[in-house]
Amino acid sequence: MKKETKRPETASLRFEKEYFSAGCRVIMGMDEAGRGPLAGPVAAGAVALPLHRDDLPKVLKGARDSKEMNASQRQAAEAAIKEIALTWGIGHSSAQEIDASGILSATKLAMRRALSDALERRPVAPDCLFLDYLPWPEQQDYPVRSITKGDKLSLSIACASIIAKVWRDKYMTALEDPYPEYGFARNKGYGTRAHLNALDRHGPCEYHRATFKPVRDLLSAGTA
Repeated sequence: MKKETKRPETASLRFEKEYFSAGCRVIMGMDEAGRGPLAGPVAAGAVALPLHRDDLPKVLKGARDSKEMNASQRQAAEAAIKEIALTWGIGHSSAQEIDASGILSATKLAMRRALSDALERRPVAPDCLFLDYLPWPEQQDYPVRSITKGDKLSLSIACASIIAKVWRDKYMTALEDPYPEYGFARNKGYGTRAHLNALDRHGPCEYHRATFKPVRDLLSAGTA
């Protein structure tokens, strides 16, 4: 019987090492969180790691695709990332901006804001941007490398996914007090059964995405 290969706990530095060897000293990993929910913003993270450090896999042990981590793991990783990073940034686009321009354009807007936030925090000019699959031809200030499954294969992208996810989860949890009927602290705006039932009973609030089904259907039917 073929022995099953154990999935590594920490995202790879394969692409970073390749680009670092080619002369790229500052690589900004970028990723988003919250493209699919029915409510709340889409968030983006930007992280530039100190690639000259040989101990990165040890210091950031366990940092990987944020969706494969639990909340406590993400929070611990976020603290380590922010402590070690050359710079990091967060950006987001609101539900209203998502409705106005579509989720793809809103995601790119959040990414631009995350990049700006990172550069304001510390003015380190990236030699390259690493993105998780998403093409970004509009970005002409820096070379862009789009990596399929990048949040699994690039530690820089994985770290960006972690800080974006932690920020967005905190944002949605803070909406629990003003809007307890939707259970945002639990569902983070995703379309769980309980959330859908709450939408049917109460209709959408200002943080729901009016162009997303089933919110759109409720508004079209005039039941919200």
